[in-house]
Amino acid sequence: MSTHSETVTRPEFQHPASIVPGVVPGTILESHEPKGVPTKEMWQYHKDHMELVSPLNRRKFKVLVVGTGLAAGAAAAALGELGYTVKAFTYHDAPRRAHSIAAQGGVNSARGKKVDNDGAYRHVKDTVKGGDYRCRESDCWRLAYESVRVIDHMNAIGAPFAREYGGALATRSFGGVQVSRTYYTRGQTGQQLQLSTASALQRQIHLGTVEIFTHNEMVDLIITETDGEKRCEGVVMRNLINGELTAHTGHAVILGTGGYGNVFHMSTLAKNSNAGAMMRAFEAGAYLASPSFIQFHPTGLPVNSEWQSKTILMSESLRNDGRVWSPIKPKDDRDPNTIPEEERDYFLERRYPAFGNLVPRDVASRAISQQINKGLGVGPLHNAAYLDFHDAIERLGQDTIRERYSNLFEMYEEAIGENPYTTPMRIAPTCHFTMGGLWTDFNEMTSISGLFAAGECSWTYHGANRLGANSLLSASVDGWFTLPFTIPNFLAHHLNEPPLAEDAPAVQVALDRAQARIDRLMNIKGSDPHGPEYYHRQLGEILYFSCGVARNIEDLKSGIEKIRALRKEFWSNLRIPGSQDEMNQVLEYAARVADYIDLGELMCIDALDRDESCGAHFRDDHLSPEGEAERDDEHWCFVSAWEAGKNEGEFIRHAEPLTFEAIPLMTRNYK
Repeated sequence: MSTHSETVTRPEFQHPASIVPGVVPGTILESHEPKGVPTKEMWQYHKDHMELVSPLNRRKFKVLVVGTGLAAGAAAAALGELGYTVKAFTYHDAPRRAHSIAAQGGVNSARGKKVDNDGAYRHVKDTVKGGDYRCRESDCWRLAYESVRVIDHMNAIGAPFAREYGGALATRSFGGVQVSRTYYTRGQTGQQLQLSTASALQRQIHLGTVEIFTHNEMVDLIITETDGEKRCEGVVMRNLINGELTAHTGHAVILGTGGYGNVFHMSTLAKNSNAGAMMRAFEAGAYLASPSFIQFHPTGLPVNSEWQSKTILMSESLRNDGRVWSPIKPKDDRDPNTIPEEERDYFLERRYPAFGNLVPRDVASRAISQQINKGLGVGPLHNAAYLDFHDAIERLGQDTIRERYSNLFEMYEEAIGENPYTTPMRIAPTCHFTMGGLWTDFNEMTSISGLFAAGECSWTYHGANRLGANSLLSASVDGWFTLPFTIPNFLAHHLNEPPLAEDAPAVQVALDRAQARIDRLMNIKGSDPHGPEYYHRQLGEILYFSCGVARNIEDLKSGIEKIRALRKEFWSNLRIPGSQDEMNQVLEYAARVADYIDLGELMCIDALDRDESCGAHFRDDHLSPEGEAERDDEHWCFVSAWEAGKNEGEFIRHAEPLTFEAIPLMTRNYK
């Protein structure tokens, strides 16, 4: 275990007992925030007192960046621009293919452009409150302060933000806020930010400061240990074209490999998005924080058939003008346009009048799920609610709505075969974003020295529920305006240290471990063979039922047992055709499903262990009299950071107690 994350025990904090067999309390984690500084000033103070690396020394340091999305791509581009030697790895054929390109709605920034009383404080408050007080407050202040620089920077490097008639950058509202702070590019914000970042990265590749490795997937980490402290000094990559394993060493490693939502099989993520890099870090000893904090997006397209392989996201921005409703009669299959107003329930507006259709995602998803579970769902499988633009079109005109949402409406019509200008959309909650991820300190370093995590594969900012339009922002803040400061602060202490030799014993150990895992997958010879898709779909069904929008003790206990049984069947009967020494997408998929099974178990463990409701972690046994999530701040106001125990089924729960200074703890209220 690394000493990097240990600190003096705080007598006021006591680990709560766990009802989960095999869970034991661990250490109290140190965030490495500046001491004696108000939370709102910590980031600036920290920057002012960081160690620096002189320009002439930067090329001596080698930084390895895994991923090329907004967080990782920006970090590689920024560090290359600063003069460091950078290697960037992606399993795609080009950096621009990273999944950040699929984000739609926008990016928040507390610039106070409109005179609606917005500012950094309100942005922090909305983020902390939206996350139901299960995030680190100091991180949220960094997010708000740097958001201003993100907009200016992305605008400068080519992102074509939407503009008002006079030329000023346009903004709109998003869920969980009462101001207009979301900058956007007409429904394709992620695409434009990713393309701009990829262009900046490509510039550094052409200049020679960054070396890019495409079609390469990380399959292990190179870990050394000195005096009981682990340090990450490299990665093992597998070439997806020819299967070759290669080792790369460096002074620091950054993981920016995205979220793990595909563990649910049905999600809005690209099919190749996976948890492999994160799970290799977890196996190496990096702590995994809050894995059960999963965001189910309320405006996903519903599953319409058993053969469907994934779901599709409709941007949250649609809730600016669309009204969510369901019929008041169960299984009402009439044309929605023929259902009279008095037979419609605009339940978000009814239950949450102050925010209406723009309540946070966890609140909206729960409300929609509750309507569906009451038998009030619509569509062929009665598993959706309506999102209706009739009133907005009557008020603003079809041309205005087309200007705002045309690409989204076209996407919907292509997927569903219905025209949303004339027929209400059908929406349903679907797995979209993961607030959990590798635990990192204030410098975004994991519990393993030299291993950093950024973007969605890290746990920071979002707590138990991410505020809409904070994902593109957090990835951009991490990559452009955090790691370029914290990485040099780490490297400054390793001046004149050469990178680990590529023939060092630790390198060979990692290569052998990666090869052994591949061999184990390829050599399964069971009597009832199935491909990885067979097991992945089963896992998704277990997780949606046991660890989905709502959870309870019995379903979680049952889910854990089902996942453990599925793991045994997977490792007994998996069938992978072909060879490991060639392009073999079934092998890639199988390795990812193996990780999903282990991760799914940990998610259920975390959800069962956390004996409260908070944000997207909605436990049926912890509800307020009004039926809303009820936190237990006395016992559970901390981040659970998990480490695997020595034996199967054993887990160590480390904890980082959370304190709130500028944003006092309070019960969320969107009514």
